[in-house]
Amino acid sequence: MTLLRPDLALIAEHVDKGARVLDVGCGDGVLAEALRDDRGCNVHGMEIDPANVAECVEKGLSVIQGDADKDLAFYPDGAFDYAILSQTLQTTMRPDKVMEELLRIGRRAFVSFPNFAHWRVRTSLFWNGRMPVTRLLPVAWYETPNIHHLTVSDFRSFVAERGIKVEEAWYLTGDRLTSTSVANFRAEHAIFLLSR
Repeated sequence: MTLLRPDLALIAEHVDKGARVLDVGCGDGVLAEALRDDRGCNVHGMEIDPANVAECVEKGLSVIQGDADKDLAFYPDGAFDYAILSQTLQTTMRPDKVMEELLRIGRRAFVSFPNFAHWRVRTSLFWNGRMPVTRLLPVAWYETPNIHHLTVSDFRSFVAERGIKVEEAWYLTGDRLTSTSVANFRAEHAIFLLSR
């Protein structure tokens, strides 16, 4: 069994065995590898960083270099059982368009992101007046790939406005699940399973 970050482990646990999966922004391929080896999935990946693509290919993964903002359009409708976008939505130029594409090419989509309304982020802004550096947001504002700072409440509104069905949602504080009712304040990370 491959050892995964808590958010990726949660996603892997909820992907059906043998599913067709596209991991968008797959990084070094750790989730794709776990889905292939531990769940028997037919996994494809898309990654913008050529060094990560090379690492994935060395692991025997089917990964192409591509940009989620532009290249998802080349996949046919319903090509995958799951499209996964883990800690990538906030780095895209047009998250709304990327979400449309995810739900077009996948019957279901996993989307996860850091919650910018977490109490530590709020406290840092309030007391220091500066963008925070936390465990999930480990770099200074000028180094971060995050260009859209969203919260759990922002995302819930976003999917509701578009009629996107939330099949399940999980909220992590550290490595533990936290309550849905206080997720916007207490969760560091959110994971949603979505469908049309």
